[in-house]
Amino acid sequence: MHSSVDAAPNPVRDGTGLQAVLWDMDGTLVDTEPYWIQGEIELVTAHGGSWSQEQAEALVGQSLVHSSSVLQSAGVELSTREIIDHLLGHVVRSVRRRIPWRPGARQLLADLKAAGVRCALVTMSEKPLAEEIRSQLPRDTFDFLVTGDMVERGKPHPEPYETALELLQQRNPAASVDNVVALEDSYPGVSSAQAAGLITVGIPHFIPLPDDDGRTHWDTLDGRSVADVQNLVDQRSTMARVG
Repeated sequence: MHSSVDAAPNPVRDGTGLQAVLWDMDGTLVDTEPYWIQGEIELVTAHGGSWSQEQAEALVGQSLVHSSSVLQSAGVELSTREIIDHLLGHVVRSVRRRIPWRPGARQLLADLKAAGVRCALVTMSEKPLAEEIRSQLPRDTFDFLVTGDMVERGKPHPEPYETALELLQQRNPAASVDNVVALEDSYPGVSSAQAAGLITVGIPHFIPLPDDDGRTHWDTLDGRSVADVQNLVDQRSTMARVG
């Protein structure tokens, strides 16, 4: 005999509710932007240049290839690959000493996984750093990673999130733009997720996000629940019926 709990509808399993959450990493899951900026400052000054806060903020959320071209314009006389390797090495060493988790991120991750909601990481950082962060979380927290070295066009282009959705659908055909939520902190990030058609939440941290009725704004992940994320899927469903 099945209990009432066993018999209760499960929107995740029956495909009618939230199917997955796609997580940005730098600035959303972990507060690594200061590590990146310090690496940029060290690199530019070592080549006789200067690096302002405004220049640093302009690179938040951008692909490493794009960031490398900007650093080259600032006087860094290294190849794109050499710049990426230098910055990645600096940040990996930093997170090995201490990972600055964003408030509420690990709790929401744990709650989502407990509810059977798939989670994946979609980051413009390359695999070595993403795997370093992943290794500090419970096993199988993320179903898979989409990293900057896996795509030709990084955020704000939709390719990273389109790639993630394709990978999700291989695992769960019920996953769609109407039941998958993206969590992002930067303008390139939210632009990428929205361009891919996903339900998008902006959680600004390092720099503000412009107002946009096409996405949801949360001040923080602290205190956010699975129900809050499910509600976003319900809202889209309601809007589709009304429309």
